[in-house]
Amino acid sequence: MADPFSDDPELIPLTRTQVLIAMGVTALLLLLVSKLWVKFGSGLMLPIAWSSEHALMGIGLGVGITLASSVVYAVWAEYRQSADYYLKMVLKPLVFPDIIWLGLLPGLSEELLFRGVMLPTFGLDAIGILFSSLCFGMLHLSSFKQWSYVVWATAIGGVLGVSALITHNLLVPIVAHVTTNFISGCIWKWRGFKEDVS
Repeated sequence: MADPFSDDPELIPLTRTQVLIAMGVTALLLLLVSKLWVKFGSGLMLPIAWSSEHALMGIGLGVGITLASSVVYAVWAEYRQSADYYLKMVLKPLVFPDIIWLGLLPGLSEELLFRGVMLPTFGLDAIGILFSSLCFGMLHLSSFKQWSYVVWATAIGGVLGVSALITHNLLVPIVAHVTTNFISGCIWKWRGFKEDVS
């Protein structure tokens, strides 16, 4: 099957510096929106409390999401193409130490906004999970060809929202998100490294 993204004029190669700046600016904007939302909006925010049990739950959930993503990647061609497009755009220019930032910046800022602020605002129930997950999924829409990646991100947003509701602790989805991004980034970079070497 031909890759519909291979000759995409929208895919403009970015430099490592551009990707790192974009990640940093996006994280700051999401944090700013979170702070303003709490200050001028609902005033609600899901708490973050350190707990080794919840941290381990977050790591386990992150590993589970990564494994599920690998299965979906293997069986769903549209998702595989969409994920490769997205990861090529974001990860290709980065070096291995940058993967730490790829895990931390989106993991913290996106969870503070989508699960920390949006979820309690929309409701600590199925409706709140649905709306906050849809918003999270739409954040990952870089082009309409990315619809399958948006579907996946929305589903994962739902899983992260459920984890926040069950534990009443934002630490779980933050750790899960950071873990997933970090492991997935390392796997993708390693796969690309092996292909470059062979």
